Order: sequence, then C-alpha cells, then structure tokens
Amino acid sequence: MSLFQLILVALIQGLTEFLPVSSSGHLILLPSLTGMEDQGQTIDVAVHIGTLFAVIMFFWADVKIAIAGIGRLIKGKVDTQGARLALYLGIATVPVIIFGLFLKLTGLDEMLRSVALVGWTMLIFGLVLYWTDQKGATSKTAPDWSPKDAFIMGLWQAMALVPGTSRSGATISGARQLGYAREDAAKLSMLMSIPTIIASGSVLGLDVVADANMQLAKDSLIAAVFAFFAALLALSLMMRLLKSVSFTPYVIYRIFLGGALLAYAYS
Repeated sequence: MSLFQLILVALIQGLTEFLPVSSSGHLILLPSLTGMEDQGQTIDVAVHIGTLFAVIMFFWADVKIAIAGIGRLIKGKVDTQGARLALYLGIATVPVIIFGLFLKLTGLDEMLRSVALVGWTMLIFGLVLYWTDQKGATSKTAPDWSPKDAFIMGLWQAMALVPGTSRSGATISGARQLGYAREDAAKLSMLMSIPTIIASGSVLGLDVVADANMQLAKDSLIAAVFAFFAALLALSLMMRLLKSVSFTPYVIYRIFLGGALLAYAYS
C-alpha cells in the first residue's frame, strides 16, 4: 500500500471516528469510489488504536477516574464515582459486543458493505440526529448518567455497527433523546467509544496476528500515528464548537453525502 493511501485512510478514520458522520461508512466508500485497494483489517486495527489513544488522552481526567474505579468494581462495590463510571461504560458496551459477534459469526458484517446501504443510513440517521438534537431536552448532564441510560445508549451504539450509521452519531442521538445537553451527550459518547474500540480492535487483532510482517507493521505504525493526531484535532474542534453551535452542520453534510451516494448507487 502506498504512503499516500496509508495517510489518507488514517486521516479519514481519525477525522470521522468521533464526528457524527460515520468513519466506517467513509472507509467503505474509499475503495468503492476511488478504485484503491481495500486497506485490510491490519490497517483497520492500527487506525482504531490511533483513535483510541486520542480519545483516552483527550478525556484523560475521566478515564483516570474510571480506571481507579475498576478495582472497587471488581470487589463488588459501586460506591465511588469511578466505580459507577466503569460499571456504566461496561453496561453500555454489552449490546454492541453481542450484536457485533452476531454480525461476524453470521457473515452479515461483510454483506452490509455497500454504497447504497451507506447512502441510506447516512441520510436516515442524519435526520434522526437532527430530530433528537432539536427536540431533545437539556435537563441532564454527564453526572446524571444511570444504568438505564447507559443501556439505552448502548442499544443505539449497537445499531451503529451498520455502516454509515455512525457510532458517535447514534450514541449522541440516544443521549439527546434522553435529555442530555449537547456537550454532555458528546462526552458520554466519546467515553463509550473507549471500551467499544478496545473490544472491536481485539476481535480484529485476533484475525490479523497470523498475517503480520515487518512491512505491514511499519505501515500500521504510520497509519496509527496519523489517525491519532487527526482524531485529536477532530475531538478538539467538535467539543469547542458545541459550546456555540448545534449538530446541524453534521446533519447537512450527512444529507448531502447520503443523497449523492444514493444517486451514484442507483444510477
């Protein structure tokens, strides 16, 4: 794979992983629309690792609290902020693990990789994001997160395994529908991505271990580094913009892209 394509894949993954526009959808479109070779699962794992380190660094204060609470949680005690956060993140991750395993074991994950499907999900879930963002209350903040809300948001996150839906877009839609303020909805969505990326990366990693070689390792390192910096930039911009604007710009982008993809797919 050329250096140009490596960097392009890394930038696409890094910039779109945490924005509500679907990173998986964009990565599927890259070879479909440009004729480039598919980057393969090893590079997918690498760019996911890059974005994982980015979100951990950006939300390190919260991540540190959750890590400190894991010990209490193992002892069966949910009496600290960290233990509660770790528990709720675990609850939110269960649906996506179950649905993800179902898609993989049945082979449906490969069948869902089409331009038409990405177009439809990009359009439909863009409208869902707009509706929940405009109609959702702003009465809840991140400290109000509960086991029930974590599970509901986990169900939204599981739906995002369908390419084009957007993990962050779905979980933010779920949080806004539950009444969380925009910044808090985005923050919870980003924190939920950490165990989800770890889980998906672990599954993909098992598939590619046997195929590892030195050149592929170098390519993976390059991809991970570029994805890391691109994701940090995307996170910083989105969290800053949410102080003054809604999610409407992302909705507009999704609608235009979804419409264009449907026109292309059915032409």
